[in-house]
Amino acid sequence: RLDFMCHYLFLQAEDGIRDVERSRGLGDVYKRQEEQEGETQQKYQLTRESDGVTVDSSREFTGKATAVYKNLDTYEGDFKDGRREGKGKYIFFTGGFYEGDFKANMKHGIGRMVYKNKEEYYGYMENDKRHGEGVMTYANKDYYSGWWKYGKKEGVGTYFFASTGLKFSGVWRDSKFVEGKWIMPNGNYFEGKFANNKPEGEGKWVFRNKNLLEGKYNQNVNEEE
Repeated sequence: RLDFMCHYLFLQAEDGIRDVERSRGLGDVYKRQEEQEGETQQKYQLTRESDGVTVDSSREFTGKATAVYKNLDTYEGDFKDGRREGKGKYIFFTGGFYEGDFKANMKHGIGRMVYKNKEEYYGYMENDKRHGEGVMTYANKDYYSGWWKYGKKEGVGTYFFASTGLKFSGVWRDSKFVEGKWIMPNGNYFEGKFANNKPEGEGKWVFRNKNLLEGKYNQNVNEEE
């Protein structure tokens, strides 16, 4: 029964971890602007908060303002020397928004990113990517809480599978779970090392009744004929 349970849960966890990078960075904005130029009559507009005057450039501007871009994205917040810097909210015309810290036109600091599909990240950003400590909630209600490195899970963190109640809690490298506990909804857990999000090498099962099952796991690949 244990072998069957492990096999079933391995299948549940193997490909279930969500980690789609959607940086929506400044480069993406410029690309969309270039693609949509000529398709819309919208021109860049910057309305300064201090006097309500609207101009067609943010060049060398420092202060608070609302910008409407050629692709109909909008930004409301702080500018420094013509670039988004400080606190602000960037709304994507196609859906979703980011609200938080900016530096040199990029998401940098702490903020909240809500994606078009309603996935949401709250935490630290660096150069438009998730970087540092943060929580990502996915569309299927899975969530990851822990550390990131330039858009990928890296360091200590916990991934919760909403559909099964399983959890991976431990160390991550390049968005893969490599060491820690694989916790079942009933409190039983496997502790050891992992490869491809599956147990690999020495490890042990710890059951609620305090029984232990220690062993070594090897992953075998079946070649298709």
